[in-house]
Amino acid sequence: MEKKTFKIEGLTCIDCAGRIQASVGALPGIGDCRVDLSTGNLTVWLETPELEVQPIARVVQDTGHKLITERRRGPQGNGAARFFRFLTSRRETVMTLTAGLLTVVGGALAVAGAPEMAWVTLFALAIVVGGAAVARNAYQELRFGRSLGINTLMVVAVTGAVVIDQWAEAAIVVVLFALGEALEGYAAEQARGALESLLDLVPPTALRLNSDGQFAEAPVAQIAVGDRVLVRPGDRISVDGVVQAGQSAVDQAAITGESVPVDKAPGDELFAGTVNTSAALEVAVTRLASDTTLARMITLVQEAQTRQAPVQRFVERFARIYTPGVAVFALLVAALPPLLFQQPFLGETGWLLRALELLVIACPCALVISTPVSVVSALTNAASRGVLIKGGRYLEALGQVRVFAFDKTGTLTEGRPATTDVVDVCARPAPGHNGLGYAAAVEAQSSHPLARALVAEAQAQRIAIRPAQEVAVLSGRGMTGVVDGARVTVGSHPYFDATFPHPSEVCQEASRLTDEGKTVMMVGHDDQVCSVVAVADTPRADSRTALAELKTLRDVRTVMLTGDSLPVAQAIGREVGIDDVRAGLLPADKVAAVAELSAGGQAVAMVGDGVNDAPALARATVGIAMGGASSAQAMEAADVVLMGDSLRELPFIVRLSRRTRAVVRANIVLALGVKAIVFGLALAGLASLWMAVVADVGASMLVILNGMRLRHNGPFARAAVESVTLP
Repeated sequence: MEKKTFKIEGLTCIDCAGRIQASVGALPGIGDCRVDLSTGNLTVWLETPELEVQPIARVVQDTGHKLITERRRGPQGNGAARFFRFLTSRRETVMTLTAGLLTVVGGALAVAGAPEMAWVTLFALAIVVGGAAVARNAYQELRFGRSLGINTLMVVAVTGAVVIDQWAEAAIVVVLFALGEALEGYAAEQARGALESLLDLVPPTALRLNSDGQFAEAPVAQIAVGDRVLVRPGDRISVDGVVQAGQSAVDQAAITGESVPVDKAPGDELFAGTVNTSAALEVAVTRLASDTTLARMITLVQEAQTRQAPVQRFVERFARIYTPGVAVFALLVAALPPLLFQQPFLGETGWLLRALELLVIACPCALVISTPVSVVSALTNAASRGVLIKGGRYLEALGQVRVFAFDKTGTLTEGRPATTDVVDVCARPAPGHNGLGYAAAVEAQSSHPLARALVAEAQAQRIAIRPAQEVAVLSGRGMTGVVDGARVTVGSHPYFDATFPHPSEVCQEASRLTDEGKTVMMVGHDDQVCSVVAVADTPRADSRTALAELKTLRDVRTVMLTGDSLPVAQAIGREVGIDDVRAGLLPADKVAAVAELSAGGQAVAMVGDGVNDAPALARATVGIAMGGASSAQAMEAADVVLMGDSLRELPFIVRLSRRTRAVVRANIVLALGVKAIVFGLALAGLASLWMAVVADVGASMLVILNGMRLRHNGPFARAAVESVTLP
């Protein structure tokens, strides 16, 4: 079956989502369908691919919502313009505003002492005009729903108000409810739309090289793999590709979160959505527009938004009990006091009115929307910083992590050996002697990582690398060759101990460097040791800072799990500030170590490259992979993906998780607290129907707006996180 996904504009109510799902699912040709309240998406599986969209759109419209079949690109105006367009584009909202005008005029006539028939007629018209959509939705709820919906509750409440001759109250309730629904829908769309706006980072066209040798503008959708495109200075890059000509600096913040532009030269990779800042680049396309790194990021986050956090599942289960429970209680409130205690049933002080007020606050919308809008906002915030969190479950779990386990190579370190020390110890230096130059001359013909480190350092120091003859590999011990007529040997300390006599001071120097966790090599010139060279995989520039910041978040311990030797691991651990170093581990040993750290239910996060560490990442509570921008495997392997090759965003996502948990808890307390207050006022006879509606709609608006704060990192975010008490 063919799968299609559409947006439903203004969806905020779980009952509405269920009604749309049931209505669309009943259409012929629809194999299955799913409506997700978190994203506002309708996903359908078509039994017949040629099925048209119009029937689906009509069914959605009948439920009071609008189906969006094409994504809107480009600027949508400022906030006021967007809000005005949202209101005026909806028939139901126009009718609500008309009903509001009728209610105001009717109220003015009543105050002015006009005949009762005049203002009652206006109130009745307001109820009919503003309540038509509510009544239609109530019918849909009763037809397709399996539980009481808010529209049904509102129809009962308004009908009851009319029965007891409360025309003004009934009209005000209809207008406030319908207007509140529109405002909730608009706010929810703003919360959901932030992620889609990332797609606007990619220009719709690119300058493609044609067969005549000229560059011409072409739609990105028509750009094929292997095409050449030109990216001018200041342009946003529209494709993923590799630089073929030119050198420039590229702002990659949208993908990797890096705050400083990265220098690019021929052979370097570029990502769609990033900005070329300084000079023209000619780029060979490596991925189609639908498969760029940015497109895959957005797809993964959209999928993540449909994966509920545990607290969200709990809230939805509670909501299913809450509404029928309150409805039954309202029925008892209306019936028992008049029957048992001869209390009034009708009138302004009657128990029927109090029961109707309880029905209005029986809607669980504020409670249900409180969690998904917060989670969606947080996931979008993370994505804008170059971090993919694959669902509310992992977002929630990050704040509970007490142990962060790190692989060493490529995670805490650069993953590329670099020359750190060159100590010349020649007793009889040769003319023009340079131990690094001799070593680089011999190692230039090798592809070994240690050899590349020596050659790179020689080039960095602008040492001329002379040609070497008779180069041979000393299996497992080093290399040898003839340079300028002299036999030059590069090998390990044990090999030189056995073959090259040298003073004890040389051994002491080699042992000192070994104790620092470095790989030591010696350089021999004919029959003497002339230099001691040390190579090490150096820590990333931001590893120590990131780990130090991580530890400021309280109750966090760091562990290194590596297959490297203990001295090397301990040296790196000391340098970056690791609490516990475990070395000499095979992949299976890392899995066992994560299991041990998880003993007693303790949450553990494993941070690695997503390739060699995949089993350990899978065993951890949360698996975090680095380098997702350059590795599709890393993007798929982990629960959380750091798109850049950096740990700097690790403290941020922990803070974001804890902040999200705090906001969700506040939203739940707010939603239930407002309802509890109105509940008490209604039982005491101090509330009114319009007050109950305002409380219900206001609670929904407040939790949406509070959740939307997670889209941004305001000045009080850190303070809010630090105040959270962890379980």
